[in-house]
Amino acid sequence: MKDENLNKGLSLAFLISLLCAILFVVLALSIRREWIVSFDQTIIQEVQGWETPGLTRFMEALSWIGTTKVVITIIVVIMLLLYFGFGHRRELIFFVWVCLGACLLNIVIKSMFKRERPDLHRIIEETGYSFPSGHSMVSFALYGSLAYLLWKHISSRAGRTALLVLNGSMIAGIGLSRIYLGVHYPSDVLGGYIASGCWLTLAIWLGGKWIRQGKANLKA
Repeated sequence: MKDENLNKGLSLAFLISLLCAILFVVLALSIRREWIVSFDQTIIQEVQGWETPGLTRFMEALSWIGTTKVVITIIVVIMLLLYFGFGHRRELIFFVWVCLGACLLNIVIKSMFKRERPDLHRIIEETGYSFPSGHSMVSFALYGSLAYLLWKHISSRAGRTALLVLNGSMIAGIGLSRIYLGVHYPSDVLGGYIASGCWLTLAIWLGGKWIRQGKANLKA
């Protein structure tokens, strides 16, 4: 029964990955053809209309959590917990694989599209290309893979709900902060989520059984 449920879950992961790939192609084409300009401008004007000194400090803090140094620190802490705290070596490898893969994939896609950042109201300055958002892409991979790995270790409905809410809030908050601060278009953030969702679910499809075998060996 467990194997049957696992196979269904992996099949669903593959279908989600395929759907995300299709959505990303549609979004990328919309950006290239400038079909999405009105959408981007409308969302930017709405989000930046919320600007207050207090909210700006909060958004800067969220954006800071998505910076390379902080992300690396979080990844290292989780790696240490997985290895020394729980002995889950395969989960550790999967976690690093997903996060590192998202970083590399973001670099490749940005070099392909070379989209310039918004030139409207910028609260902070950033360098590099805009599409897809690196903060959004890496945060989705980081907190998404963490939620996936912790899900099986949490049995209560309340615990699982809290897990999804906390991780989902971090992903959404970091992405929103990039729009608010004026360094990304909404379509950049959306593209980061979709690309990372494609990569994460593909990684789950490829590595799900391997992770389960590692857990079985620990129990044996």
